[in-house]
Amino acid sequence: MTVAQIFDSMEYGPAPESAAEAQAWLEAHGRMFGHWIGGAARAGADHFDSRSPADGTLLARIAKGDSDAVEAAVTAARGAQEAWAAHPAKRARALYALARLIQKNARLFAVLESLDSGKPIRESRDIDIPQVIRHFYYHAGMAQIMEEAVPGRVPHGVCGQIVPWNFPLLMAAWKIAPALAMGNTVVLKPAEWTPLSALLLAELSAQAGLPAGVLNVVTGDGETGAALVAAPVDKIAFTGSTEVGRAIRRATAGSGKALTLELGGKSPYLVFDDADLDSAVEGLVDAIFFNGGQVCCAGSRLLVQEGISEDFHARLIRRMQSLRVGDPLDKCIDVGAIVDPVQRDRIAAMVDAGGGTVHRAGGDLPGEGCFYPPTLVTGLSGSDPLMQEEIFGPVLVSTTFRTPAEAVQLANDTRYGLAASVWSENINLALGVAPAITAGVVWINGANMFDAAAPFGGLRESGFGREGGPEGLAAYTRAPHPARQARPIAAVEAPRAGQVRAPALDRTAKLYIGGKQVRPDGGYSRPVWSKKGALLGHAPQANRKDLRNAVEAARAASGWSAMAGHQRAQILYYIGENLSARAEEFAARIAEMTGGSAREAEAEMSVAVDRCFTWAAWADKHDGAARDVPVRGMALALKAPVGVIGQFAPDEVPLAGLISIVAPAIALGNRVICVASEPYPLAATDFYQVLDTSDVPAGVVNILTGPHEELAPQMAGHMGIDAVWSFSGRALSQVIEQESAADLKRSWVSDGMARDWLGPEGQGARFRDEATETRTVWIPYGEGTITAS
Repeated sequence: MTVAQIFDSMEYGPAPESAAEAQAWLEAHGRMFGHWIGGAARAGADHFDSRSPADGTLLARIAKGDSDAVEAAVTAARGAQEAWAAHPAKRARALYALARLIQKNARLFAVLESLDSGKPIRESRDIDIPQVIRHFYYHAGMAQIMEEAVPGRVPHGVCGQIVPWNFPLLMAAWKIAPALAMGNTVVLKPAEWTPLSALLLAELSAQAGLPAGVLNVVTGDGETGAALVAAPVDKIAFTGSTEVGRAIRRATAGSGKALTLELGGKSPYLVFDDADLDSAVEGLVDAIFFNGGQVCCAGSRLLVQEGISEDFHARLIRRMQSLRVGDPLDKCIDVGAIVDPVQRDRIAAMVDAGGGTVHRAGGDLPGEGCFYPPTLVTGLSGSDPLMQEEIFGPVLVSTTFRTPAEAVQLANDTRYGLAASVWSENINLALGVAPAITAGVVWINGANMFDAAAPFGGLRESGFGREGGPEGLAAYTRAPHPARQARPIAAVEAPRAGQVRAPALDRTAKLYIGGKQVRPDGGYSRPVWSKKGALLGHAPQANRKDLRNAVEAARAASGWSAMAGHQRAQILYYIGENLSARAEEFAARIAEMTGGSAREAEAEMSVAVDRCFTWAAWADKHDGAARDVPVRGMALALKAPVGVIGQFAPDEVPLAGLISIVAPAIALGNRVICVASEPYPLAATDFYQVLDTSDVPAGVVNILTGPHEELAPQMAGHMGIDAVWSFSGRALSQVIEQESAADLKRSWVSDGMARDWLGPEGQGARFRDEATETRTVWIPYGEGTITAS
């Protein structure tokens, strides 16, 4: 084609990136790769093919790891961990060196990534690899200042990490960098379809000076990942599908392993009628067609205001016609290959069965390889499968809304909660809508903005935990373990006949649901005896219907979450004052139930009152921060309530324990359903009398009494509860974590360890973190750059 013909047609000529260096690296290894264990390559027994999705050519043969390979990697990581954790400054130097080596080999990494995954070279070169470098530099700095950045925290130990095929190296960096910075060692399992960049990273880690065993890579398929989850590691971090995340939650239940999950999404892209429509179209192209739509946070649900929908769809379809699909190594290509024929066929099957009006980008697809055209499906309702299910390809589905309230309703009509984009030139509208959307990340007038300093992660079935920023560091550290095993406390048995000291007045307590004292649905109660044989009263036995009623009451009290922290603080102060006024009475009651001394009961009472005042003080002080991100804008890491939290109070300190978990939850805007101490429930039923006189809105605090083991699976499996905390003396951790997998709610369990509820362990930063979600809102700055003189 001549220059004149190019100017006449305005077509792009090919601009291929050379793959020679990447191919030479593959040839240097004989196109045969084993694992990276203990600082050296280790041959595998079985192998499978890794092929280029662009043309199907064989790139390499990859070892399929088995349980023996995983065991060897975990052993190497365990042996290296203590020495690695001992010297933060040495860790920082090694991570700095690794960041520099990635920079030096950036082009090799970019080409290898595009060969292996099929993504356009422009994306791997300009987005993925620079972000990888940024993460290692950022976390090298965090390693240097760990003692100040996360005081009192220690590493988990050995971390098992499983990453997906859509961002092979970037997802590995998101996990490896903070884990190593905080003193952990790592066993990484890359995706079966895209393992090559992780193996190159492992080789460079040795050049950077990482000690043998600090970073290990075991390649393989789903069975390899399952073996890593089952291995004796201290933490599992997983990015991938919601279905696999659910299986991992069940597999790790009761094991004591820390777990973070970054899962699927069906992210809404809201366009209001005052938006800059051309900018919104360009943003949408980035949101859904970036990496061929194979992005967990892709803006795959277009919600456009009804009055502009025809115009916006027309502009979008016109823009789609100019998108270029083809060879990922061509720098003029917009959309590359789908990672594997299996994924391409899944995308096609979902679109073909989905209905609606289908608009596909014009132009011929390459004759070979895994390609799918950019696609828009309109005319759908919110309940259509294409609007609800993650497609994970270059397919955008669309519907319309009339009002901002309807837009938010449609945006939240999903089981996911990963990300969202809001487009409007009205900053008041945008900042009003953003926090109302149930998503871990919201971009205003933008999409796909990420940085190592800004937390990223989901809500609902998009998982839990955050990657990036201080929140990401918290996921790779822990407080030192309690030294004591929890000891179950049995209820005091009824005295022998003739030794009963009957009370002068019958005291049959009730449940506390929706601000009212109510009888249990089943009509059953049990006697509560003192150790001296006195009948102290009867405690109701709650069942699943009582739990259901409490959940309904808690969800109806959503106004508490919207209330200003200052207002919540006043109510908590009031609770503390009213409780203090009855301190003598409550202390006597505690001593009667537990058989402890008057001094011990008074000490517990003092702590209970103090906790009310402590959490009143925190109610308006646990706030977010603006993160320093390298874009023309800001990322606000905001703290939001979790929602409805189910709780099992500790047995041994019936009042201080209950208040120690209820107070932080409600101080930070949550509503709670708390099951009282099983052996000593009457302290809780006395406490709700204080709530009645302290202006606590109905439904904010709901108190149940009854058998923990019967209520635990019901609470953990209830879809109306957003998180479960358990400090029961009963062995509930496993069943709670298993049942919570149904909707992937957060859980905080004791794992059979005791806690000093009357000391520092009974309060602190962990309670604040568990009572809130971090939601990141990205806000771009205005037009141009204005500097102060």
